[in-house]
Amino acid sequence: MRETVLTNARVFDGFRHLGDVGDVLVRDGRVAAVGGDRRTAGAEVVDCGGALLLPGFTDAHVHPVQGGLERMTCDLSELPVDRAAYRAHVASYAAAHPALDWVQGGGWAMAAFPGGLPTAAELDTVVGDRPAALVNRDHHGMWVNSRALEVAGITRDTPDPADGRVERDDAGDPTGVLHEGAMDLVLSVLPVPDADALHAGLLEGQRHLLSLGITGWQDAIVGAYAGMQDTGPTYLRAARSGDLVATVVGALWWERERGLEQVAELVQKRAAYSHGRFAATSVKIMQDGVAENGTAALVEPYLDRCGHATTNTGLSFVDPVALRSIVAALDAEGFQVHVHGLGDRGVREALDAMEGTQPLHRHHIAHLQLVHPDDVPRFAELQVAANIQALWACLDDQMVELTIPFLGEERAARQYPFGDLHRAGARLVAGSDWPVSTPNPLEAVHVAVHRMAHGEPGRAGSEPFLPGQSLSLEVAFAAYTSGSAWVCHRDDAGMVAPGAVADLVLLDRDPFDAPEEVGAATVERVWVGGEPVVGG
Repeated sequence: MRETVLTNARVFDGFRHLGDVGDVLVRDGRVAAVGGDRRTAGAEVVDCGGALLLPGFTDAHVHPVQGGLERMTCDLSELPVDRAAYRAHVASYAAAHPALDWVQGGGWAMAAFPGGLPTAAELDTVVGDRPAALVNRDHHGMWVNSRALEVAGITRDTPDPADGRVERDDAGDPTGVLHEGAMDLVLSVLPVPDADALHAGLLEGQRHLLSLGITGWQDAIVGAYAGMQDTGPTYLRAARSGDLVATVVGALWWERERGLEQVAELVQKRAAYSHGRFAATSVKIMQDGVAENGTAALVEPYLDRCGHATTNTGLSFVDPVALRSIVAALDAEGFQVHVHGLGDRGVREALDAMEGTQPLHRHHIAHLQLVHPDDVPRFAELQVAANIQALWACLDDQMVELTIPFLGEERAARQYPFGDLHRAGARLVAGSDWPVSTPNPLEAVHVAVHRMAHGEPGRAGSEPFLPGQSLSLEVAFAAYTSGSAWVCHRDDAGMVAPGAVADLVLLDRDPFDAPEEVGAATVERVWVGGEPVVGG
């Protein structure tokens, strides 16, 4: 029997800040007791120094294999939002890897470029000897050089796919950005990571997430997507070998070009892939795109640069009538349904499809940049969880320059309505969408509470964005711990309570002492099932 006593800790139990309650006793992988003096002979004693002990974070919407692979390639995600910094990094990476047939990577921000659109010509200046393809940080667009356009056969005569767009100049020639489904034109000729590369990507992704206190997650796309093979076998390999340390739910990818014949295949994949710490029990449907490139599905049209209504209302990738049949069929098979819904029409279509489904399956809609006021109370009424990516709810350059002008004053003033959803009784769960943005939960919690990004320059870090939609620190931490554990069907996790799995995180401070600095907090130690995995 192994016992660990965590003493001198202040505790957030997954729901409430308890403060100093005494010792927390961990026995054989579970929390045995909270409070009192629990030191016994033979127990390991860890002095927490008055810092906050809380449940391990669960990221309810993340892409660790993709994120891990990007960290191993030309990763722009940690750079300043600056086109010169991007060019310099790409040039350095290309020079350091002369044997690569393609320069691949991603993480650039649209706000670094005029109109959010880099060009092939600009990329040619730093890598012109071979094709280059770099996805942007939201993974809804790709920056390619001229050689990549040539290899993929993309010319002025190439038609736009139904679910995407090739960015073109006034003469109709491709300029170097591919939106949404148009990325497939290049993905079809890109080298595909093999099984060993995917395994390495998963392990690097896991290492990074654990270092941030994330002890479980829902992988929001498990399947063949964006030039990668199906990652289900990757998780199965890691689960069988013991390399998978975290507890993971996989959301199997719904191929929007196909129909209900997929349901039987997904049932088979669920049985084949689920093993140990990995459960392939969710299905991911991407219903719309993103606001920055005009593909998020809106009830009313986007505006043009002059503030006039256009004819563009975005894209519904799955026909709304078909979506109802799809969700009903998945629900009948016992799947959880996990929908990407970013625009107000996309969110409404997802909610409509979830009417009459079984609440015990814990369906959820992610992103929720725009929710029509009429639909806010429906989350609680239908018992559909609101899966928030809080880090995006700030006045960064992308929001100011590429989103607000094209939504108009009324819609722009109701973005990321976390406060309204909470007040209406919605169950909040939280995720990062990494590698779209940092997976650091503490930075996301900071934005959820303050509607500002910690330490960021300009308006993002100094001017609250719709502060009436902020959450309390307790509610934000609960969304990232007990809430996200719940949506992953982990009813014995996300809590510091007797009987709970001892997935625990110790910070370097107690943010409840100074909530204005929660984004500056760091993770000191992490335990999974009572075993130290970081800092121990």
